[in-house]
Amino acid sequence: MVGLTAVLAVLFVLANLPFMSLRFLGVVALASPKSGRLMALEVVLCLALAMACLLFVERLVEGVSYGQGWEFQVVLLCLFVVAGFPGFVCRFFWKESV
Repeated sequence: MVGLTAVLAVLFVLANLPFMSLRFLGVVALASPKSGRLMALEVVLCLALAMACLLFVERLVEGVSYGQGWEFQVVLLCLFVVAGFPGFVCRFFWKESV
């Protein structure tokens, strides 16, 4: 149960990282604000990192990694979109009251 909670926490952090940080992947400082294309690239890279993390944890827990069909990728993508929604809302829709 702890492993599942840790994986979901990592997924949540990776899904919100592009929207919460002004740096590329939370590490590289940029000279100008992030463009939409750069943010989309960052989302795709974080999704790939989350998928690699999930496959690593599966191999660690089960001892073997099972073949992942298109269903695995679709479920992970949907979970990633839902987990990243709070960061997206905070970045683009939340307005500070004056």
